[in-house]
Amino acid sequence: MRIVVDASVALKWVLNEPRTEAALALREKELIAPALWLAEAANALWRHVRLGELDRKQALARLSELEKAPIASFPIEPYVAKALELATDADHPVYDFIYLALALARQACVVTDDRRFLTAAARLALGDHVRLLGS
Repeated sequence: MRIVVDASVALKWVLNEPRTEAALALREKELIAPALWLAEAANALWRHVRLGELDRKQALARLSELEKAPIASFPIEPYVAKALELATDADHPVYDFIYLALALARQACVVTDDRRFLTAAARLALGDHVRLLGS
């Protein structure tokens, strides 16, 4: 089965966080994501630098690892309009729904570590297309 992974999952491949083992196990699957995932991951790495948890060199090294991750990236343009529709219906940020729009178009499931996103998708009766990491 094809799986859409979001940045919250991919970051666990380079940061020691809860559910890292579950995230690493996904690397054996067919993984896809909107190209947005890498920018979101880079932004999260920046936050870790800002908080003093990583230095710049460490963040860049982790980003380099992520760039080599086994994820097929798709352009976001075909999915933005659908994501906006879903986001306005769910009152939740568009960024997350770009992942779900890709999953719906590619007959896939999103795996995330973001409970708020899962809850938002469930409000639209799309919770069966979003799975929480490790469950």
